[in-house]
Amino acid sequence: MRSILFVLLIVKLTVESKDGNCGVIPITEWGGSSLLREETLANPVDIVVIQHTVVPECVSDEDCEKAANGIRSYHINTRGFTDIGQSFLIGGNGRVYEGAGWHHVGAHTLGYNRRAVGISFIGDFRTKIPSPLALKALRSLLACGVQNKYLAEDYYLVGHRQLSQTDSPGEMLQKHVEMWPHWLDHAKEVLN
Repeated sequence: MRSILFVLLIVKLTVESKDGNCGVIPITEWGGSSLLREETLANPVDIVVIQHTVVPECVSDEDCEKAANGIRSYHINTRGFTDIGQSFLIGGNGRVYEGAGWHHVGAHTLGYNRRAVGISFIGDFRTKIPSPLALKALRSLLACGVQNKYLAEDYYLVGHRQLSQTDSPGEMLQKHVEMWPHWLDHAKEVLN
């Protein structure tokens, strides 16, 4: 039985990867309307910025959608952004929520928005790391991005604080990011 489930999971991930969707929940589904951002992001992108949102962590689909909508509303109504700033949000439920996505310039990392995607984990990761499901979702998203040429094969992975004056993605998540393939030390010096 486990082998059958494993095979079905691999088939599902392969299909999602090949159709370019990458298993991402479109903003029209979770946000109730189309993305308002129009500026096109040139692909393949070679910088991935990992962030955290500092809002309460979510584990259910309902709570994660509510958190994503709260972030979108805050960006539009309080910060005055055109739409949500992040390219993607990842919930503790292991689901990826589309923001600006692979094809639109977001507002996640000042000075790098036109050359990077910003991927935020929903939650506060100063003292812990995201759930195993969330980390697995990130790995799948990155692999799919490379496979579909949204991401360069030799992309750089950085923590938000390496490029901006911020604590994001949180101390524990930053330490975790530093162990991943593609992580770039001294990012600001190398990427400027």
